[in-house]
This record gives sequence, structure tokens and C-alpha cells, in this order.
Amino acid sequence: MKINIPIAAATASLLLFSSLALAEVAYVSNEKDNTISVIDLDTYEVTATLDVGKRPRGIILSHDQTKLYICASDSDTVQVMDLATHKITKQLPSGEDPEQFSLHPNDHHLYISNENDALVTIVDTDTNEVLAQIDVGVEPEGMAVSSDGKIAVNTSETTNMVHWIDTETMALYDNTLVDQRPRFVEFSKDNKYLWATSEIGGTVSVIDVASRKIIHKVTFKIRGVHSDKMQPVGIKLSDDGKYAFVALGPANHIAIIDAHSFEVIDYILVGRRVWHMAFNADQSLLLTTNGISGDVTVIDVAKRKAIKSIKVGRYPWGIVVKSK
Repeated sequence: MKINIPIAAATASLLLFSSLALAEVAYVSNEKDNTISVIDLDTYEVTATLDVGKRPRGIILSHDQTKLYICASDSDTVQVMDLATHKITKQLPSGEDPEQFSLHPNDHHLYISNENDALVTIVDTDTNEVLAQIDVGVEPEGMAVSSDGKIAVNTSETTNMVHWIDTETMALYDNTLVDQRPRFVEFSKDNKYLWATSEIGGTVSVIDVASRKIIHKVTFKIRGVHSDKMQPVGIKLSDDGKYAFVALGPANHIAIIDAHSFEVIDYILVGRRVWHMAFNADQSLLLTTNGISGDVTVIDVAKRKAIKSIKVGRYPWGIVVKSK
């Protein structure tokens, strides 16, 4: 039987399908609940809560956005979730207490910080093989891999160093001393600079990648907020190279830094104990995880203004946005 569908109805159905297909979704790790919250960024509502391993912290997407990697820190594993089904499909041999990690541009080699072992573990996500374990400083945390895939970087919270790893030889080749308790690192889009936050030092170090030398340190000051609360943790750099956004922990603010002058140009009030951040695809929105208040703040980037608070689980930590 042939069924005729009115053009208007067909067009409406097509638009609805396209809208659903392109809807962006945020995934948030809830450290105290052992769950992942799923947020629809069209409605700003939590649409699912997914059980995962113990104390999930760092989370990242595969490059094709079909898989979610989860640092289940107290389960001593990295879990792999199929995002089509929201099922855990495998456990990777991460080493003890994985906290943060970074995926190589080849989409296979995962660089993992093992906080209790003072190691960086490199795992092949296809074969589950441990390719190398590299000795670094005490309490490693932050991890990043350059976009050209040549350099991996790790921070050690107690040794107060940035450790530089050659991804071809899988060997440590240099160290840079930074301020106390470095937590997070991110390469600039052109790989010329590395930005590193120091939580207790209260600074962000901008490091020249070629020389591994610090070229600038950013400090923070908010009226009415004690200097001891200026504890930078997560950082996100805009794709246009103009801005750096820094989560200031118990200061409950996001700092916006001019990435050329290194001057702080604005602060945005968010939830309590802000940890990490993620952009949506076009970087019109920036989402923050706020541990103590148990919510996610949505920031309108152009207006530099918080526009929504979304309640999630207990102690939200990591966040990513799936755009397709």
C-alpha cells in the first residue's frame, strides 16, 4: 500500500529528526555516587543516570565520539562505555588509582595518570595491552597529548613538576618545576604553549613547549574572596586562541584570561567548588562541574554569564560534551 504524507508533515518530521540527531549531550562523572549523569543540552535536563565503577573522575570521548572512557579510580580501572547503548563494554588495565588521562590523536593509545603509583601507564585501547609504564613524580594527575601526537605531558602534585614524555620512545625526557600542586595541563591549539594550573600555588604557568621554560605566570584576585581560595584546577582554551578559562575551585568562579596578554579580563560566579569544564561544539556554551553544590553551571560564552544551574549527582568531577 502506498501512503501519501503531506509535504508539511514530512518536512516537520525531517526537521524533528535532524534536531534529535544533532542534539548535544553532556556526560558528567559523579565522584561520590559512582554514576554518570547524562544532560540534554537542548532542555538542560538530566535524562539518565548511569552506574559505573567506584569513584569516577576523569572522563573523555573517543575521537569518533562513540565511546566514553571513564577513570574509575577506586576500582583501579578505566572503563569503556558504548554511547549507543550506555553499556560498559570493557575494562582497561589502567594501573592503580587512575585519575586523569589523555587520548593520543591515533585514537588508540591512552595515557593514564596513576596517582598512587607515581606512574604514567600507556594502554592500547584496541588490544588492552599495556605498552609502557613511565616513572614520574609523586601523585601524578594532569595528562595531555599534543595535537600532533609527539609529546605527552603529566603533572605531579607533590613533586610540583610537569613531566615531558616522547610518545615515539615512550620515555621521559625533561621536567619543568611549577608552583605547588599542579592539577591540569592543556596545550594551545598550535602546540607552542602549555598551560598548567597549580592549585595550592594559586597560579597558572604558561610554558614554552620548545624550551620547556615558563614564560608567564597568571595570578588571580576577586573582590571579597580570600586569596587562599584561589585554587586553579581545570582549564579550557578556546579554539580561536583568544581565551583561557580557568576553574578556581573553592573561589567558586571561572576566570577568563586573554591568551595573548595573559591578563585576567573577567570572572564568572558559578557553583561551589568548581572542578572542570567542557565546551559544546561551537563553543557558545561552557559547562562547569561544581563538586560541593552538586551541580553543573551553563555559561553563555559570548555574554560571559552563567545562565543555568543543573542538579546532578554528588561531587560532580569530570565533564565532556558529545556533539553527534
